[in-house]
Amino acid sequence: MRTEILVYDGFDELDAVGPFEVLAAAGFEVALVADGPAAEVVAGHGLRVGVDRPLSERPELLIVPGGAWAARGERGAWAEYRRGTLPEAIARRHAAGTRVASVCTGAMLLGPGGLVQGRPATTHHVAFEDLAGEGAEVIRDARVVDDGDLLSAGGVTSGLDLALWLVEREQGADAAARAAARIEHTRDGRVHRGPRATG
Repeated sequence: MRTEILVYDGFDELDAVGPFEVLAAAGFEVALVADGPAAEVVAGHGLRVGVDRPLSERPELLIVPGGAWAARGERGAWAEYRRGTLPEAIARRHAAGTRVASVCTGAMLLGPGGLVQGRPATTHHVAFEDLAGEGAEVIRDARVVDDGDLLSAGGVTSGLDLALWLVEREQGADAAARAAARIEHTRDGRVHRGPRATG
């Protein structure tokens, strides 16, 4: 599956790198992308990350990491939410048929484009109320929420469970079990399946 992980200044490292490792090892075609010509972005804890290419017009799967929402700073998910450019770009891809998945407070970048309106979703616990304010049905006790073309995961390490769930959806439970064993991760099975989930 052609997968792009959308990175930006201040994103949380593990939100992107965890899913990247799981999906790439499982045979997904994964690239780190930016909305624009950036060759490098600086993550929330200072990791400098090279960008493979600009965001495509219609990836099959777009993963949106979060980061630094509660800090309300000049970098991170809060800053991108306020700026509005990334939420608009994400909404445009979703409208064109891209499946969108968020990790942690990346879910907040889906709100302005109306993606979570009236739909089940989750995020890091610090942003539950903010996500509800975007019209989402916040599922507070799920590690991953699958609503078909829209998936979301809770805070930080839940990106691993999101990626493993995607492997299970695409390749089956045995493949997901092998992927979890490879990274020595004990899966958290709290997956909420919304009305649009398939399979």
